[in-house]
Amino acid sequence: MKAVILAGGRGSRLASLYGDIPKALVPVSGKPILQRQLETLRREGVRDVVLVCGHLAQQIKDFCGSGKRFGMRVTYYTETTPLGTAGALFHLDLHEDFLLLNGDLAFDVDLGSMLRFHAQVRADATLFAHPSTHPADSAWLSTDADGRVNAFLPAKERPEFAHNLSNAGIAILSPRLLARCEARAPMDLDADVLRPNVDGCRIFAYRSCEYVKDMGTPQRLAQVERDLRRGLPEKRQKNRPRSAVFLDRDGTLNVFKGDVARPQDLVLIDGAAEAVRRINETGRLAVLITNQPVVARGGCTMRELDDIHCRLEALLGEQGAYLDGIYVCPHHPEKGFAGENPAYKTDCDCRKPKPGLILRAAEELRIDIPSSYMVGDTQRDVQTAFAAGCRPVLLADAADMPGVQVFPDLLRFAETL
Repeated sequence: MKAVILAGGRGSRLASLYGDIPKALVPVSGKPILQRQLETLRREGVRDVVLVCGHLAQQIKDFCGSGKRFGMRVTYYTETTPLGTAGALFHLDLHEDFLLLNGDLAFDVDLGSMLRFHAQVRADATLFAHPSTHPADSAWLSTDADGRVNAFLPAKERPEFAHNLSNAGIAILSPRLLARCEARAPMDLDADVLRPNVDGCRIFAYRSCEYVKDMGTPQRLAQVERDLRRGLPEKRQKNRPRSAVFLDRDGTLNVFKGDVARPQDLVLIDGAAEAVRRINETGRLAVLITNQPVVARGGCTMRELDDIHCRLEALLGEQGAYLDGIYVCPHHPEKGFAGENPAYKTDCDCRKPKPGLILRAAEELRIDIPSSYMVGDTQRDVQTAFAAGCRPVLLADAADMPGVQVFPDLLRFAETL
């Protein structure tokens, strides 16, 4: 597969640190970001790369040459005037599906797995999607259950209730998609190519917990360098078992005051978002595991519960924290509640203290259960941890318990990781 890297960025926000060099050559822990990208692509089997250059293009050409030093063929398209994030694509020799990535990304992604997904769903475009640590200025994706994108909006048009899911800047595109667009200059990939074709083309989100972050500002560059020192890209690799912190919801993340039946009823516990952010920064996955019998009891619908979790993600995102997965049991075996929903009145295998939710999350997200934690505020959460085979953590004002770590709140636990 051919890869196209948009390496024409000026790096103006990084100029105070590195002066007048193209963003693609800004060093990240001593190595230019472009070099890190090419080495990762080489590892993933990519041998043909086109660099779209603009500002100080000659510096990039002098650095990469023909690509021989990276074990690949590197060619160039140089913009004489800025063409935006998509304009150059209409001037390249692209007859097969190709990989497109932003030139300011640090990433460690199993591209073969993403390509297989792209082929399986017969996509015209597959977008690598993940939660954003800065959702307030990130474009927003909404998908169907199978991952097909049904809405793709800029941050300012994000609806009130929206999951934290963003386009990460890596995509597999088909020339079929480009053929539907009228070429002009400049062109924006999101606004002029992807969003206008959400309804008419097969555009899919490939959601993954793998490491992808941009380093386009001094703050984000510093964060990427900290992540590299901590080994986060390796810890979040798809093809290795990953450690996780499974999190109860009520009384662990949000204030417990009975069933939460409306989004506005959900209030975070002080320090909970910081705790989740600290979990994120360790490279462990943060996965919600929650019983929500409010659905079975008729207090809210599954759609309304989804809105509640959208609010949860928004409150976490305001402080740079995110969840890698949300797993819910809506069932309740006991009958007799006014307005109850009989479809959910069942003795299931996912209601805690049964381990079904953890086992499903572990299979879908490739989680190593013995090295992972289950954190909650009740004995039911402790029993769930033991049933699943992970490490139990109880949030309570209680004495130490055999085989159980006890902390007064989630932040105190997160500070130990």
